[in-house]
Amino acid sequence: MNLYTHLARGRRRPAALVAIGGLAVQAACGWGPAAGSSQPAPRPNAPGNAMPGMKMPGGSGAAPRGAPVAANAVSIKSFAFGPASVSVKVGTTVTWTNQDEEPHTVTADGGAFRSPTLGSGKTFRFTFTKPGSYPYSCTIHPFMRGTVVVRP
Repeated sequence: MNLYTHLARGRRRPAALVAIGGLAVQAACGWGPAAGSSQPAPRPNAPGNAMPGMKMPGGSGAAPRGAPVAANAVSIKSFAFGPASVSVKVGTTVTWTNQDEEPHTVTADGGAFRSPTLGSGKTFRFTFTKPGSYPYSCTIHPFMRGTVVVRP
């Protein structure tokens, strides 16, 4: 008896066939590795797959390298913080402004600051009282990274 006849008669499918069928669907839809592939499937939340057609800054998810820019204003535009790295003196208030249509957050890796979700045109301000390096990201779009370097 073939599989079609077996299913047509209303009998339950063997678990092995269900599992194999599920893997075939995953591979065909791009949810899993293709048959015979040793490559893992792309993660659905990876930056390159996050939003088809959207260009990600830098591609790696890391903030661009280079000397921090002396500035106290950061724009959030095109799914990136600009400038990605700023340098300020202790006591300076840095202002982030969301210029995207999508919501974003500004959250320090070490927990020093955390904005609420910022809608389009909204701002977040934080005053830095201690020297150091403060890497941060958007918790909604973790590939968006930035750094504030605070000097004495």
